[in-house]
Amino acid sequence: MNFLRKKIDRFFESRNVFRIRYLLNKIFGEKDLGNLGLDFSNKPTRQRIVQEIINLKNYQSYLEIGCYKNDLFDNVKCNIKVGVDPISGGTVRKTSDDYYKTNKEKFDIIFIDGLHHYEQVIKDINNSLHVLNANGVILLHDCLPNNVYEQVVPRCKHIWNGDVWKAIVECRTKENIDTYTCYADHGIGVIFKKSNKNILELEIKDFSKLKFKDYFYNYKKYMNLIEYSELRNLIFD
Repeated sequence: MNFLRKKIDRFFESRNVFRIRYLLNKIFGEKDLGNLGLDFSNKPTRQRIVQEIINLKNYQSYLEIGCYKNDLFDNVKCNIKVGVDPISGGTVRKTSDDYYKTNKEKFDIIFIDGLHHYEQVIKDINNSLHVLNANGVILLHDCLPNNVYEQVVPRCKHIWNGDVWKAIVECRTKENIDTYTCYADHGIGVIFKKSNKNILELEIKDFSKLKFKDYFYNYKKYMNLIEYSELRNLIFD
């Protein structure tokens, strides 16, 4: 009973914190520009996308950063599976930073779904590139927020993407990686370890300073938005 009471207390505490943060952002934060109208209800799930890529490419090794309840990890079938999470799920109980400090293995496919803060996401991407096999792919979850509140850091809503999108925009400006965003499951970022086919020219030194309005008015261009059918073609390009 005490355990249940504590869970209930934490639930209402988190709701109150979210409510306060939401109100503060509504008053002092970036302007609410409305919803983009992104609808993922009939789009492929991350579970389907990850498994089909593994099958299509005959990938043998899979790394997941941020497992939580193993909604994805448990559904992935691959010869070698490693899941990293400091709290729950996966196979390694560490932060991604600590894991990458000692890891010696390389992987065919890496799925990043850890802390949804730009600063952490860009670190996870850079660390993942070092352990990605030459013909591998990095995927990232939650790249397409629908409105300003879904991307506010710290979190202020139950449905939350964080500012992962800023990391995708930064990657789009790099010459040595080819980056896309698949219109599926709240936005699946896709990074190939090869020359950028469609480099994004932006005069920005600090991508953490990007504003939601930049994304709102330019998201198709900034994110290099593609459908899953296009991603399947890219897998064999």
